[in-house]
Amino acid sequence: MGSEVEKILKSSDKFKINLGLERIKKALEIFNNPQRGMEFIHVAGTNGKGSVCAILEKILLEENRFVIGKYTSPHLFSYTERFSVNGENIKEDEFQEICEEIFKKDKKYNLDLTEFEILTLVAFIYFQRKNVQIAILETGLGGRYDATNVIEKPLMSIITSISYDHKERLGNTIEEIAYEKAGIIKENCKVLFLKENLGYKTLLKCANEKNSIIVQDNLDVKVENGFAIINNEKFQFNLKGDFQAENLKLALLCANELFKPDKETLKKSLLNVDWKFRMQEVNYKNKKLLIDACHNPDGARVLVDYIKKYHKNKKIKFIFGCLKNKEYKKILSKLFEIEAKFYFFEFNWQNALKYEEIKDFSPNFTQTKNPVFEINQDDCELCVVSGSIYMLGEIFKNFNPAP
Repeated sequence: MGSEVEKILKSSDKFKINLGLERIKKALEIFNNPQRGMEFIHVAGTNGKGSVCAILEKILLEENRFVIGKYTSPHLFSYTERFSVNGENIKEDEFQEICEEIFKKDKKYNLDLTEFEILTLVAFIYFQRKNVQIAILETGLGGRYDATNVIEKPLMSIITSISYDHKERLGNTIEEIAYEKAGIIKENCKVLFLKENLGYKTLLKCANEKNSIIVQDNLDVKVENGFAIINNEKFQFNLKGDFQAENLKLALLCANELFKPDKETLKKSLLNVDWKFRMQEVNYKNKKLLIDACHNPDGARVLVDYIKKYHKNKKIKFIFGCLKNKEYKKILSKLFEIEAKFYFFEFNWQNALKYEEIKDFSPNFTQTKNPVFEINQDDCELCVVSGSIYMLGEIFKNFNPAP
């Protein structure tokens, strides 16, 4: 990737959050509205968005009836990971070319686009050029004022699990946060959310106000120990964690409502679905290595539940780092329920939490400047590396522990 493109995207001028739809709508007009002419599945929520998108993509690719685009965020190693067509990421030269086109228009028309708005525009332009028929879109933050929320009539809007995150922008209560996420629900369009969702009442109210078609939950889904049990039928499932049952159910309900995949399609897609560093477990140097992008208190809860259930009584080492705008004390209070040796990694990111800000939080916290060294030590049965996805990207960019 051209270093100049990345430099501009990460500059203080672009790398900021400025919610609103005016700038992205104006930019889309300038580019002749590339988002029109394709269908969308739009996914919002606090946790589980990426998993739902990954499962849906795999099912649709197995269906092999459509050209499928997927736009997710953030990325681990390269911006190009955010954009895929039929399972293949955008090439770096194509990404750079489209970005440069956008930069020119941005400057010419004084649009003042943010990084995420530029990337969303890249997605729409790229998908149009690749003749995408169905695009799976993940919101970046919230929903109502998220840059992806310019699509007019989605095939389906999906709201995943809602919990506390980005409270400074989305609100201090579940109801306020749910209202922001519900902003992707469109008039007279299909919408999907589960009764287990903490924001269910707010989502239901918003859906009814929009006269939306609420997809009914007619599936019994459980996930346990590498298998998904769907209406008492067992399938191998490649995503770890019992909590994935909720994400899997949302993806299946959407797929059944829109495409009606057959049993063989489901069997292949669930076996092969992949979502990197989300409760990913590998065998490494005579121990288990568990990598998870846990970045809010609810994510910490499901990680702790997974460790307690599947790694009980093991000798554990835990490496953690996060952004300073996260509720890190609540996250750590949950993680500290695990008996482990905890290491804090101050990764290289402008908004990363510093060791000085956290060192007095627990006597069980030791700073490490070399997490790869700690991973390589033969002093535990389970090594957990968890926290910000930016941290995981830094640690594993040049270190691949996969067998």
